[in-house]
Amino acid sequence: MKLSASTLTALPASVQTPAYKRKAHAPGVVHLGLGAFHRAHQAMVFDRLLTAGDTRWGIHGVGMTRPDLVDQLRAQDGLYAVRVADGQGVTWQVPGALWRMSVATTERDAVVQAIAAPTTRWVTLTVTEKGYTPALGQLLLDGLRLRQQAGLPGITIASCDNLQGNGHKLQALVKTAATTHDGELLRWLDAQCAFPCSMVDRIVPAATPEVLAAAQEALGVPDQCALSTEGFWEWVIEDRFADPADAALLRSAGVRVTSDVHSYEEAKLRMLNGSHTAMALMGAVTGRAFIADCIAQPGIRQYVHRLMSLEVAPHLKRSDWAAYRDALIERFANPHLRHSVHQIATDSSLKIPQRWPGTILSQLSCGASVDHMAFAAATWIRYALGEDEAGQAYMLNDPQAPSIMAMAKDQKNTLQSCAEALLSRQDIWGPDLPQQAVWRKRVCDWHAEILQRGLMAALDHLLASAN
Repeated sequence: MKLSASTLTALPASVQTPAYKRKAHAPGVVHLGLGAFHRAHQAMVFDRLLTAGDTRWGIHGVGMTRPDLVDQLRAQDGLYAVRVADGQGVTWQVPGALWRMSVATTERDAVVQAIAAPTTRWVTLTVTEKGYTPALGQLLLDGLRLRQQAGLPGITIASCDNLQGNGHKLQALVKTAATTHDGELLRWLDAQCAFPCSMVDRIVPAATPEVLAAAQEALGVPDQCALSTEGFWEWVIEDRFADPADAALLRSAGVRVTSDVHSYEEAKLRMLNGSHTAMALMGAVTGRAFIADCIAQPGIRQYVHRLMSLEVAPHLKRSDWAAYRDALIERFANPHLRHSVHQIATDSSLKIPQRWPGTILSQLSCGASVDHMAFAAATWIRYALGEDEAGQAYMLNDPQAPSIMAMAKDQKNTLQSCAEALLSRQDIWGPDLPQQAVWRKRVCDWHAEILQRGLMAALDHLLASAN
């Protein structure tokens, strides 16, 4: 016995289950990147639309590299439970929007055919920052080419990853895959397909044994794909769709459709994601396992509040940033979200360029302090040692880990030269920051203090000096 279509009706009445016939129609959405975030975010939005009676939002989910996850979901008929937990309480829901599944690496043709299917109206993506490769562009273009050749209408292709201008980047990636013989295809792409920019926000930790055990207790049957998330969610998407009527439909499901995604996108990247990365690095260095453990420490909580208030917010266009900041701090403290600091610190060399340099350069341009951002950068350099302050080793899960660790390994003996070397990397800091002497000095000063006195003592000094 496990969670599946055959056991769905036997679940306790307290568990919200699909109120519509699943798989009576072909999927209308192909989603690339079948991880936890999509299943606890967009899939639940599409579940709302299906519940409202619109049968066009079933999902063909594509695992990009993980056949094990796809196999588990197939064994459960695409069903999984989501624990939604915050200060208001705990509820369990089984979304029913996931109807078909494929693995991109072993079933590529099935994915191409799914994109080209007459019933497909949308393609959505959560492949993470490192997933925007030429192979992805080629996969999408191959599916779109089949649509164009069959005389089918264009579709909406929506990136839901933490990339600024993600719709523009995705469109450029797809077009780059085209050849000189694809002129007609490109004209069709421009005329009929839409690549809206979007911002997505919900904290979805990786599943843990605790969540799986809690799911079995709540459902009465095992669920190998269960997830836990918070009550808050936000999806802001540009009003640019192949079918303009989709705007009203998405609004009815709680999505914010706007012409100004950038203001929300920038606030999320710099406030939520930027402070998340800083906290995760602090947690890793000081031996704290989860974000809730970090924000529970008064010094770290005060640091995050000041980072957002003093250095990030002055350069944002989101007018309600103060309320957003306060909500973020409460979300970080959610005890139900055991969000691993090492999970968040994954791929930092790809995330930092999106989250930190814009704030730093804006502060420098007006002669304002960059000490909170410099402390975060100094913590990242210390993190690159690969061991916490108690001497416990950890792995850097990062595509640049070998080169970063090689540059960082002797930092205890050659403080400034190691820090300067890592701060000179334009692939992380961009072309301008490495030239800023004030920035480099503040990072080097805080890095030296972190190594000599310990991170929390250095943090106390920062907070005292900022008063």
